[in-house]
Formats: sequence, structure tokens, C-alpha cells
Amino acid sequence: MYKFKTVQELIAGQAQAMPDKVFMYYRDTTKTYRELDDISNRIGNGLLSLGIRKGDRVTLLIPNRPEFIYAWFGLMKIGAVMVPINVQFKPDEVQYIVNNSEASLIITTGAFQDALTGRRGAMPLLKHIVVIDPKDTAGIMPFERVVSGDASMPGVDVDGNDYASLIYTSGTTGYPKGVIDTHHNYIANAHQIAGAAAFTDQDRAMLILPLFHCNAQVVTVVSPMYAGASFVLMEGFSPRDFLPAIDRYRPSTFSGVPTVYAILNSLPDAEKYDLSSLRFVICGAAPMPVEVFTTFEKKYKAFILEGYGLSEATCASIINPLKGKRKIGSIGRPLDGQEARILDDSNRELRQGEIGEICIRGDVVMTGYYKNQEATAVAIKDGWLHTGDIGYVDEEGYFYIIGRKKEMIIRGGENIYPKEIEEVLYRHPGVQDAAVVGIPDPKWGEEVFGFVVPKQGMQIQEQELIAFLKEKVADYKIPKKFVLQDAFPKTATGKIQKNKIVERYAREHGIDLSKQFAAKK
Repeated sequence: MYKFKTVQELIAGQAQAMPDKVFMYYRDTTKTYRELDDISNRIGNGLLSLGIRKGDRVTLLIPNRPEFIYAWFGLMKIGAVMVPINVQFKPDEVQYIVNNSEASLIITTGAFQDALTGRRGAMPLLKHIVVIDPKDTAGIMPFERVVSGDASMPGVDVDGNDYASLIYTSGTTGYPKGVIDTHHNYIANAHQIAGAAAFTDQDRAMLILPLFHCNAQVVTVVSPMYAGASFVLMEGFSPRDFLPAIDRYRPSTFSGVPTVYAILNSLPDAEKYDLSSLRFVICGAAPMPVEVFTTFEKKYKAFILEGYGLSEATCASIINPLKGKRKIGSIGRPLDGQEARILDDSNRELRQGEIGEICIRGDVVMTGYYKNQEATAVAIKDGWLHTGDIGYVDEEGYFYIIGRKKEMIIRGGENIYPKEIEEVLYRHPGVQDAAVVGIPDPKWGEEVFGFVVPKQGMQIQEQELIAFLKEKVADYKIPKKFVLQDAFPKTATGKIQKNKIVERYAREHGIDLSKQFAAKK
């Protein structure tokens, strides 16, 4: 069914099929398929010479730069397991992932060198610290040493069921969990995404999301490679540089999160740049407000391919079709090769329109959480991945997401879904960002609170927002209080961190959250 069995085979196979085709654009440089194959072979052989073997975990603490791609592909060549780490993590968080994954080597940059060498004693299984652009060589190994291996294909037999990565998810409480994705997971999802996006060898995807995230890895690197296409590596999303980059590199697509599109909607002078190369754009990682969706398509004349997925299902699972009926506000229909259902708490399938948990089954479902059988048993039941997202399916098989199971607010016995209220708030002309959350209340159990970031130069009054909502939602859903803020805490991919908003408010007002979190586990 799939053209390749492993990521190892994918890299080598495409290099043989189209050796001189440019796969990666970065700043003023390019790398062909053959050049990337060669450098990944050298890194793979270099790692073997250091004692790294198939199945060993290797952490990558690298921002968006070519060395991340080189190291990742090198690991795939020898069947080692990539453990990418968020470059925004603090030393304690990095130390936890290194130890929990039982990593024997970390590849990083000089910016993180001092923090890692200073904690080496607290990471007993870590044998090597490899540094790109090191400050000095005391206690570390320069990256060039690893790249100096033989350019021939490493003689390691890699199977589709072998682990390819441990992606650590950021939970609302507790430590992150390591999602085990196999080579087969990556290949299956790349095949499905390439088909849904109609990728050809003429396409060029621009990567603006961080490479430690599954969206960047699967949607913008592996899927284009599967189709023999190319990608443009950007160091991140910069509103100032984004439109000039589209004009310069001529990508046919890029993948972003709703925050990116909201920012692009507010950019002036878009008409000064040639954006005609865009065939479509992709939105994932969080539900996109309808107002942001329609404004972007009108302004940029670009088709939005909105989808849904999560690390536990490799990356993407449900998507609005590129051709055929598209329902704005829906996350679409399951990708070919995947199934989706709405189940209740007893694992009973619900009828059309009934609200329950979105569950996924198919070749993309993770093996489990690393060293966490209890969490795995909760997440995967009878082959179905329970996503923790609440939604429903309509009569035509289109799925709708209305919020996270743990984010649902229960006020006086009434279930309130924040996304419904947020959608309305985003239609207010003065609202840049909105987050509706539950705050513990002695009378109602939880009370609805709204947090809003006004658009630059705009002033909003609390009563104005309440009056705006009163025309559109039931009174019991209207936030008791609105809190205006300059900015929201966000993940590196731009997702609003509601848990941090709640925790900060509770800390400032002496509110105990322990019972609320326990009830939603």
C-alpha cells in the first residue's frame, strides 16, 4: 500500500530516484535529495562509532536550522529514536525529558551548552553532549565530529514497527508524556497527507512551525518528501519576514496555527507582495475561529485546508477535503485509511449530532506512552485512540470539535463548551485573542470567566463584551467576569495555554484549583 516501509527507506529511495532535485531551501543555500542522503549517512555512521545503536534514544535540543534535519535523518538511518525537545523549555524540563526517555546522547547548540554541562551529573545515562557551534570543547563533542562518518548507507536493518520518535506532549497538569510513534506511523500519515493535499513533485512547502513539533515534521517535511516535493526551512514565524519569504521562495503551501492566521489578517500592505504561488494553506493544532478563517481567505485569496490531529495519532487524522464539499467550522472527514467515531464514557458510539469524545483508529495511532502503561490504557481502548476532544459528527460524516474534555465547564450542572463562546468573541471587531475558562466557585461549582486580548490600539469595556454576547448565546454561558490582558501565554506553536491563564489568575486571587483539576482528570 505504501511506497516505503520506513523513514530510512524513504530518504534513501527518494535520493536514488531524484538525486539532483532540491529538497531543502534555507536562507541562501539549498540541499538536494542526494546531499541530504549523504549527510544523514555520515551522521548515522558517526553515531554508530560513538556506540549509539538501533533503539537508543537521542534527544535533539535544536531550533529550526538545517542541523536538526541532518541529525533527525541520521537517526532514522540507524534505527535510533529521535526525542525532540522544545527549545523554550527550562533546564529542569529538559533534564526531565532526557532522563525519562533514557537518552544516551543529546545534540544541541552552543546556546544551551552551559546549562547542559552544568547538569550532566543529574543525567546519569547521558553519555555524550554533541554541540553545534560550541563555545568551547570542554566536556562536549563538536557536531562536526559526528558528521565525519562514512557517507555509505549504514548497515542497520530498520523495520516499520521500530520506534522512530518519542514526542513529549505538554499536559495541563503533571509532567509531559512521551508518545511512541513508529516508522510505520510516519509513513502512513505522510502517505495520507500527501494524498489529501494532492502533493506532487512540483510542490514546495514552507516550514514556519518549530521542528520539535509533529506538525512541522510530518506535514511540512516527511509528506512533501513522500511526494518528491521540496520544502523551505524558516527559523520560525516572523510577521515581518513572512510575506517577503512567500515572494522570494514561491512556496505552494505552508502549515500554521490559528494564531498565525489571526496575525496575518492584521498585516498591512499584503498587496505589495506576489503571493500567487500559494495553492492552499493548512491550519491545524487548534480549532480556527470562523471569523479568522473567512477573513484570511478573503484577504489572501488562498484556500484553507483545515484539519485535526494530535501527536498520539502521529499528526493528522481528520481534514476538510481539498476538492468536494468543504464545511467551514467543521474539521472535516477522516483521512483515507483512518476511522473516526464519537463515543460516550461507556465507549458506546453516539448518533449523529450527539456530543461525545472524538476517537481515532488506524495505522497512525501511537504504540503508547513511553514507560506509562496506565496512561496508555486510558488513551487506547480496543484499538481506538481517545483524543480527549469533545465534538459531534453530522449526517454527512463531517466532524465538529467543540472543546477539550478537561476544558469543559460544568456550571450548576450545565455543560458549557468554551469554544462556542470564543467563536462569538472573535467576531467582535476589537478582540485579538479570546479564552473562556472555568474558575472554581462555591455556589456553581465552576463559574465562566472570559479573558480577552484587545487588538492593538483598541479599547474594550467589560459591559460591551457582555452585551455583545447576550444577543448570541444563552445567559448562563456568558462569562461572569471578563479580564483584559496584554497577551496570553502560548506554546511554541502558538496555542493558547489556558491552564496557565487559570493558574495565574488563581494565584493572584488565592483560589484553590486542586479540586477542580482532580474532578477533570
